[in-house]
Formats: sequence, structure tokens, C-alpha cells
Amino acid sequence: MAIQQGKTTWRKSSYSLAHGDCVEVASPLVRSIAVRDSKDPQGPALAFSSESWSAFVTVVGDSAQSL
Repeated sequence: MAIQQGKTTWRKSSYSLAHGDCVEVASPLVRSIAVRDSKDPQGPALAFSSESWSAFVTVVGDSAQSL
């Protein structure tokens, strides 16, 4: 799926640090999530189904709690 960079609203986590090493997410379509590197906003973006993104976030959250 092609991500229309100029028409997509990207969001960074409120936990992001000031030095900019973070990812940004957007939901350009109802059933997809896009991810890009905040240091390269014109660079490539990856697109995931909402189900895949939800599963990823759940696993990352569970992993962080076990540290």
C-alpha cells in the first residue's frame, strides 16, 4: 500500500525523547497503520493491518512489563 506522505497525519509517542530517535505512526486508512522513522519523514513508511499492529503493540507491551 502506498502511503501519501503529504496527506497523512503522523503522531509520535508522548514518551519520545527530544533527540528525535523515535518512530511515528499514522492511520491513513481505516484498516491500516503506517510507521516511519521520525528522522527521515520523507523516507519510506511501512504499512500494517490494524490487527497486525495491535498484536505487535501487545507483544511489545508484554515484553516491557517482564523486564
